[in-house]
Amino acid sequence: MGPTPSLTRRGALGAALGLAVLPWSALAQEEALAAAIREQVGDAVPEEGGIALRVPAVAENGGQVPLGIVVESPQTQAQHVAAIHVFATRNPTPGVASFRLTPLLPRAEVQTRIRLAEDQRVVVLAQMSDGSVRRAVAEIRVATGGCLS
Repeated sequence: MGPTPSLTRRGALGAALGLAVLPWSALAQEEALAAAIREQVGDAVPEEGGIALRVPAVAENGGQVPLGIVVESPQTQAQHVAAIHVFATRNPTPGVASFRLTPLLPRAEVQTRIRLAEDQRVVVLAQMSDGSVRRAVAEIRVATGGCLS
């Protein structure tokens, strides 16, 4: 004898609700990321390239993920990296860090450790002194999450 109709309906309703929440959650994360990026760089449209990221493909501990960023720039008064912004696409708060740089630095380079909640993309934006923005993205797998919701 098969399952009772009420269990089948409940199961179907639960599955439908679960599927409805999944896209909303992903949409909410994308909206939070877009808002965090807009807060840092306004409506500037980032161009791909010009940034080298050094990150592990798999982070054993999401509480301490090493991140190295090097932006190709002459670092002169006329043209230099003014800021570097780091975002994590699936963290509870997408804005991870912002670094302000000056043309007095010989090289636009930052090394730090970040926390990641789970497998996700890390987005790095470099804001140039002329107002342009560069972008680089890295996928990182996380064995043990480092953030609490």
